[in-house]
Amino acid sequence: MVALLSAGLILFETSRIVNGGERNYVLATVSLYVSVFNLFTSLLAMFGLAGSTD
Repeated sequence: MVALLSAGLILFETSRIVNGGERNYVLATVSLYVSVFNLFTSLLAMFGLAGSTD
């Protein structure tokens, strides 16, 4: 569920940057980075690579 939400947020934020809806590019870049990071970590957790084996 988090992976789908992160993918949707990436698409939404990219569309706002391209269409001129976002004027603060530093905030837009950080927000896009956080969405990509959340997608990456949720995919790691989904495939079981982020958990401990202990």
